[in-house]
Amino acid sequence: MTAPHKTARLLFAGGGTGGHLYPAVAIADRITELLEGIRPVEIIFVGTKRGLEYRLGEELGYPLRLINVRGLVRSFSPTNLLVPFVLLGALRKAASLLKKFDPHIVIGTGGYVSWPVLRMAARKKITAVIQEQNSFPGITTRKLAPKVDKIYLGSEKAREYLKTTAPITVTGNPVRRSLLGGDRVEALEKFKLDPTKKTILIIGGSQGARALNRAILKNLEQEALNEKYQLLWQTGKRDYKEVIASSGEKVKHHSLFPFENNMALVYAAADLVISRAGALALAEFEACRLPAILVPYPFAAGDHQRHNAREFVERGFAVMFDEKELPQVSLLKKATALMESGEAGTLRENIVKATANKKPAVDIIAEDIINLISERERREGQIDNGS
Repeated sequence: MTAPHKTARLLFAGGGTGGHLYPAVAIADRITELLEGIRPVEIIFVGTKRGLEYRLGEELGYPLRLINVRGLVRSFSPTNLLVPFVLLGALRKAASLLKKFDPHIVIGTGGYVSWPVLRMAARKKITAVIQEQNSFPGITTRKLAPKVDKIYLGSEKAREYLKTTAPITVTGNPVRRSLLGGDRVEALEKFKLDPTKKTILIIGGSQGARALNRAILKNLEQEALNEKYQLLWQTGKRDYKEVIASSGEKVKHHSLFPFENNMALVYAAADLVISRAGALALAEFEACRLPAILVPYPFAAGDHQRHNAREFVERGFAVMFDEKELPQVSLLKKATALMESGEAGTLRENIVKATANKKPAVDIIAEDIINLISERERREGQIDNGS
């Protein structure tokens, strides 16, 4: 049998955006914590140079191996003609990585890079699992579902889109445990906000959400924000200068920043959030018990953000507006109205009730993956012993 102290080797394939990358980081961190003092753990991530995983550098916390892979451009583009050749090269690179690292298990969390790695893992009979964040699964999950050993879903609704005999467990989406430890006093001091006021968080991801940013700017032009409220506004790096230049004195005494890695403090400072509807963002709002106003990105693949937002609204955690409604709707006025009326408090209470005594998704997935590794080792031990 395999010695119990043998190093556990895990390979994570997923990235491009935080929505695909951070679930993988959360799972990797938790597995490392659970196995501390029990056995050594070796983890590598596979990503691309275009992804957030590459831009994070050492902040990722794990060794990163790169694969060149891309998807089809939705509109006609000559670059689409190169995709089959790029994918073939990606499959070969993935095969080489798997042979060299010899992982016990491969975990895919979405993004272009997960397809070649999971595909080759399945072909080589390496235990492979998928963690799917969205209510409407991505194309990688839909295509590879029949070939992997297990699937973890963030949403029950995703199940109906999958044709597979692999075991499916609905866990919710894994959230980094570090997000839950933010101190509100420290957060308000960091962002130079007034502790006597309620804080509206505006967030659009690392690149920002241009439609949200411009809608908020228009709201500020039309009417000054009620003095009982203040803004904590992540504009994204792309729009930061434009927002600052356009807002002028309107955002005096508010806090604007392009991007913040310490999201625990961001969430700790907030009383309500205005956001897109990425699956991971919603999982973080739920974990931090933040009521939300959601404006799904209308061009997301498979319109998955709308699916995510609808489910969040149905659970009583948020309200939703279509992007095309933004010219007629003041998001800031709606945010203050939700808090003035007590509806925001009701949304928060719904989250608290739904999450009471609920085991975190990251714990369920990490513990199960550890069991899958042990099962593989038992099978290999039986084979080695001629059983």
